[in-house]
Amino acid sequence: MYRFFVRTIVREGVRIPMRQANRLTPVAIKNAKEPGLYGDGRGLYLQVSAFGTKSWLYRFMRAGVARKMGLGALHTVPLADARQRAEEARRAVLDGIDPIEARKARRAEVTLADKKALTFRQCAENYIAAQKAGWRNEKHGAQWAATLATYAYPIIGDLPVASIDTGLVLQVLEPIWNTKSETANRVRGRIESVLNWATVREYRKGENPARWRGHLDNVLPKRSKVRKVKHHPAMAYAELPAFMGELGPRQDISAKALEFTILTAVRTGEVIGARWSEINGNIWTVPVQRMKSGREHRVPLSARALAILD
Repeated sequence: MYRFFVRTIVREGVRIPMRQANRLTPVAIKNAKEPGLYGDGRGLYLQVSAFGTKSWLYRFMRAGVARKMGLGALHTVPLADARQRAEEARRAVLDGIDPIEARKARRAEVTLADKKALTFRQCAENYIAAQKAGWRNEKHGAQWAATLATYAYPIIGDLPVASIDTGLVLQVLEPIWNTKSETANRVRGRIESVLNWATVREYRKGENPARWRGHLDNVLPKRSKVRKVKHHPAMAYAELPAFMGELGPRQDISAKALEFTILTAVRTGEVIGARWSEINGNIWTVPVQRMKSGREHRVPLSARALAILD
């Protein structure tokens, strides 16, 4: 009796007429040891490598060019599933579709969907980690994390970053815009930066819903109109000699620090953070790490300033 499932080895460049489908059996597949292609019919082959591994291959012609499409390893894709996959690919070819390119497109869509599933919180944490090296100190990064955790994460933290729109951004900002305008503006800017980062990394598309100019400035009042800027009152320069006269005799450390601040015309934080290693003779060098400008600052010290230090 004629056995249609007899092994058929197909070498590269050799075409064997396919007289019927489903020629392979579980026994034939198990006994396939010699490297080569074992035809099941209608373009489906069991491929045995030189190392003995077995996988499925679908061969077809596309625009006069021979194509090969892998359908998976034997240990993952059994015979029945391989035939089903080959049938789907065969129908695509009949419809004028290249099944290999179609599969690439599907995989790209899945990859894009996975990227879009990244949450705003995840993007923010990645952004902070990426930018931390360029920030002046750890305090700045901590402020970023704290403000987002307090105001943004409860509303948009666990949402896909691709879904963040203007309405959601306003849900974060509107409750604090009129009462904490400075904080609200910082939160807005930080959300904008995170969304810009996510756009560049292709986790989202479209305009940034947190941008101010030409967007949120149309629905939120300017900070200057919400709360007038109120500066600390300044002492008239004519009153300074008398004030310094009263300040000098005081022995408490805060009075000495204030007098030293006035004499050196530096920021309070620079005085509070001063170290003896920064003093060299009558020159005080404030290192770049403690300067808001990001540049080293050399301060000449007067006799009175040196006396205060002593």
